[in-house]
Amino acid sequence: MPADLADLVALAKGGDQQAFEELVQATYVDSYTLALRLTNDEEDARDVVQESYLRAYKGLKRFRGDAQFTTWLYRITANCAANQLSRRARHRHEELDEEGALLDERADHDPQLSAASGELRDRLKAALEALPPRLRAVVVLRDVYDLPHEAIAAELGISESAAKVRLHRARRKLREQLFPTTAGAPEHEEGRADAV
Repeated sequence: MPADLADLVALAKGGDQQAFEELVQATYVDSYTLALRLTNDEEDARDVVQESYLRAYKGLKRFRGDAQFTTWLYRITANCAANQLSRRARHRHEELDEEGALLDERADHDPQLSAASGELRDRLKAALEALPPRLRAVVVLRDVYDLPHEAIAAELGISESAAKVRLHRARRKLREQLFPTTAGAPEHEEGRADAV
C-alpha cells in the first residue's frame, strides 16, 4: 500500500473523517469500475459503491492491515455486488426500450482501425455480460484487477481450486462466444467439478 494511503487509513481509523473522504477519493474510480464490471449496470454500480464505502467506514476500526486497504475494499465491493445481483434476480423485469450501443464519435488517425477496435470491445463486453455472475466475477477479479487465485478465492468465499475452475470455465465460455469456430474443439476437463 502506498505510504500516503497507509497514512490515510491510520488517520481514518483514528476517527479523522477528512482522511476517510480522501481515501474515498483515492479509491473511488477503481471501486466503481469493479462494481460496474460485476453488475453491468451503472445505477446498480453506484448503489454498490455507496454501500461498500458505508460498510468500509463502519468496519474500518476492525481493518487489521493484513491485506492492502484496496484489496479489503475490493472484497467489500465484490460482496456488495453479489448482494445487489441477488436482489436484482429476485426483482427481474424486462426493459421496455433497449438502448443501442454507445458510439465513440472521436475521429482517430485510422477510422477503420477504430471501428474494428470498437467492434471487438463491444463483442467482448457482450460476451462478458452473458457469463453467469459467479464466472464473470472471477474473470473481472483476475484479468482486470490482476488478483491472484488465493485473493479471488478469499474475495468470493470459495476454495482456490474452485476459483481456478471457474476462471477456466469463464475463459472457455468467452472464447466460445468470441471465436465460435473453435467452439467444437474437445475439452479434456469438461467433466471436472461441474458443481463449482
